[in-house]
Amino acid sequence: MKRIILFVVLEQYADWEAAYLSSAINMLGQDKYEVKTVSLTKEMISSIGGFHIVPDYDIYSIPADFEALILIGGMTWRNENAKQIKALVENCVDKGKVLGGICDAAAFLGTLGVLNRVKHTANDLHDMEQWAGTAYEGAENYRMAQAVRDGKMITANGTAALEFAREVLLALNIASEEKIVEWYNFHKLGCYDAPMPKM
Repeated sequence: MKRIILFVVLEQYADWEAAYLSSAINMLGQDKYEVKTVSLTKEMISSIGGFHIVPDYDIYSIPADFEALILIGGMTWRNENAKQIKALVENCVDKGKVLGGICDAAAFLGTLGVLNRVKHTANDLHDMEQWAGTAYEGAENYRMAQAVRDGKMITANGTAALEFAREVLLALNIASEEKIVEWYNFHKLGCYDAPMPKM
């Protein structure tokens, strides 16, 4: 039975931040994992790029067992109703599952206090501090990096879709490190500059 990786996508989600990771999971881990989407309701939502999807689950119908929770950035993480995701994040942390957040979704994790004791990044430290207020006490663990993995926590800024995907794939041990790095280099460097995979 395949293990479920949940992608949380809200209205006006950043489709490019999900695309590399979801496709890599399906290509590299097709025998072990499957991607499912979660949103606040099961009604159709739209991405920033104009793609329309009907989520597999709403926040009330999520399966009890899942392997990872991935929060995809977008334009509505600062809306009041996004706070409904808090219980799902806390459940993920309590179960010791892989948890990832990119762009504004990474900063959203800061508002929940779950980044306070792990190395992490986001779009901007000062912005996250202002948004999170007293819930965020992790400034000394903030790194100015494209993506940061600390144990099972992965965060990234909004220009780091490939780096975020690489770190989540490594955290999931979805394939050998060599295969994951080859996948990353191919997409990052391009088919003419990336080293050819070893046969």
